[in-house]
Amino acid sequence: MNYIWFLIIAISIIFGAINNKLSNVVTGILNGAQEAIHISLYLIGIMAFWLGIMKIAEKSGCIDFIAKLVQPFTKKLFPEIKNDKTATGSIAMNFAANAFGLSNAATPMGIKAIEEMQKHNIDKDSASNSMCMLLAMNTAGFQLIPATVIAILAAHGDKNPTIIVLPTLLVTIIAFTFAIFTAKVFEKIWTTQTTQEAQNND
Repeated sequence: MNYIWFLIIAISIIFGAINNKLSNVVTGILNGAQEAIHISLYLIGIMAFWLGIMKIAEKSGCIDFIAKLVQPFTKKLFPEIKNDKTATGSIAMNFAANAFGLSNAATPMGIKAIEEMQKHNIDKDSASNSMCMLLAMNTAGFQLIPATVIAILAAHGDKNPTIIVLPTLLVTIIAFTFAIFTAKVFEKIWTTQTTQEAQNND
């Protein structure tokens, strides 16, 4: 990735020099850096707030409570983790963070969930079905409130940044449902193939 960014910058400078617009390139770089800092300040505030909420939920025992609420749901999607409250709670908090558009805040919970799933994984060298399901769900990225995008739009001076909430909700519901469906289909196909290979070997 570093090579790609270096190539883009180098090409910009070369073409700027050829077209006698090198000053525009330099101005664009400086303005871009300034805008990046501006947007980052907005995002830092939102991330700090929600990460604090997540920490309070963990300390107060809300995660255990949430884990019990979502257990019927997680049992069907993640049958391998059984009644692991830590894994279930991490999945629930990961889902909640994604639902509020806090992808960076969701990452620690996702990693924790994967670590707990690995304990139940029979083949330690391969991802389990539950891991693949969680990855599919995160990739689809269901969002109830796209807080990060709203913050970016607000930072750019958009007068109505919340207008994207409904379109984002509809699109992510479709993507999320299709991701779960696809993961379950491939899970059954893979299980069937593995069973047939085992029978042939016997």
